[in-house]
Amino acid sequence: MPKIGFHAPIKGGVHNALIVAKDTGCDTVQLFSRNPRGWMAKPLTLEDVLLFRKIRKQTKLSPVLIHCNYLVNLAAADDLMLQKSRLSFREEVERALLLGVDYLVVHPGSARGACEVDGISLCAKSLKIACKGLKFNSLRILLENTAGQGDCIGHRFEHLDQIMRACPKIPLGVCLDTAHAFTAGYDIREEDGLNALIQRIQKTVGLKTIRAIHFNDSRAAYNSRVDRHWHIGEGHIGADALRRVAQHPKLKHAAFILETPYDDPRADIKNLAMLRSFVATD
Repeated sequence: MPKIGFHAPIKGGVHNALIVAKDTGCDTVQLFSRNPRGWMAKPLTLEDVLLFRKIRKQTKLSPVLIHCNYLVNLAAADDLMLQKSRLSFREEVERALLLGVDYLVVHPGSARGACEVDGISLCAKSLKIACKGLKFNSLRILLENTAGQGDCIGHRFEHLDQIMRACPKIPLGVCLDTAHAFTAGYDIREEDGLNALIQRIQKTVGLKTIRAIHFNDSRAAYNSRVDRHWHIGEGHIGADALRRVAQHPKLKHAAFILETPYDDPRADIKNLAMLRSFVATD
C-alpha cells in the first residue's frame, strides 16, 4: 500500500508542517523550507534544524519532501536569472541536507529565449554547477514533469531522461505530477491511456526513478499545456481515472502527495479521504 500525504504549510516554522501532516493522518509530507516566492530566504538556525529533526523522529513521517521555490529556473536563457537560479537552488539543496529530508523536488525550468534542446542541456549543466562539491548522503533530487506551459521543458519524459543521463554523478529521480502529465498530452482518463503513460515512463526514465507522485486533478483541459491543479474528482481527469493511478501496481512504491488548492483546510481533508478510499479499496 503506498504512503499518502499532502503539501503542508510551514506557518510558525518548518517543523509545523510535520505536525500538521501527522495530525491529519498522513504517512508522508511535502513542504517548502522557505518562502517559495522570493529570492531571499531566512537562514535556518541550529534550533530550527534540531527541532525539525526531533519532530521528524517523533512523527515517523517518511519520506519527507521539500519543494524548491518557484523562482528557480535552471534552464534560463537570461544570464542574470540563470546565475540567481543556480545560487538559489544550491541553497535549497543545502537546506534540504541540513534538515535531513529524503527528496528535493524541482521543475526543470523554462527555455524561453532559446530552443528546447538548449534548455535541456542548460538544465543539466545548472544541476552540475549548483551541486558541485556537495555530499548528498541519502538526499535525492526529483525532477518534476511539467505541463509544458510557455516554454517549460520537462513536459515529455524524454526531457527528464536526457537531463538524468547528463548528470550521472547526481542522485536524481522523478516526481510524477498527474495534472501536469494530463495537460501535457498524456491522456490518463482511460485505462489504455494510463498504461501508455506507464510504458513511456518505462522506456525513458524507468519506473524505479518515480519516487513521488503529485496526485492532483486538473482544472485545465487535456493537452492545454496549462498548469491548474484541482480537487480530486472535480476536474477534467476525474475520480475513476485517479483511482486507477492510485491503485496501479507499478506505482505502489512511490509516495502519493496531494497538491490540491489550499483554499479551505476542509477541502484538504476531503481530498485525503478520497485518496485513502482509493488505496483502501485496492
